Amino acid sequence: MTGVFIDTSAFLALLSSNDIYHESAKATWNELLDSEVDLVTSNYVVVETMALTQRRLGMDALQAFWECMYPMLEIEWVDVVAHDSAVAALLSANRRGLSLVDCMSFILMRWLGIMKSFTFNCHFLEQGFSCLPEMRLHDRVGT
Repeated sequence: MTGVFIDTSAFLALLSSNDIYHESAKATWNELLDSEVDLVTSNYVVVETMALTQRRLGMDALQAFWECMYPMLEIEWVDVVAHDSAVAALLSANRRGLSLVDCMSFILMRWLGIMKSFTFNCHFLEQGFSCLPEMRLHDRVGT
């Protein structure tokens, strides 16, 4: 599969005008929409995005995500095999700052052959993926 995997950090930056990456996120989102590339994410990222958006930004932002962004996404639904693989990866990594959602994203990207992610989370770089917009390893970690 070709496409770009969209991470929670990208959605949060798009939805919050106060996010330091907001302008960069908007420019990247518009470039992706213009390129007509598949915008791929997982149901785990959707759940994480919705929970964090509701808590941090409120219901208007949550509704904007659901109505304006979600319909454009190709959702990869996690099954028990993928979930168990992500849990094993998380426990093996033994890193407090790495999340189950991150590990699930890496596994799905590898399984789907997706090498690019729209993210502000440098864990994707650490795992060998390219990031949009471009970043360095020390730029931003987590959501």
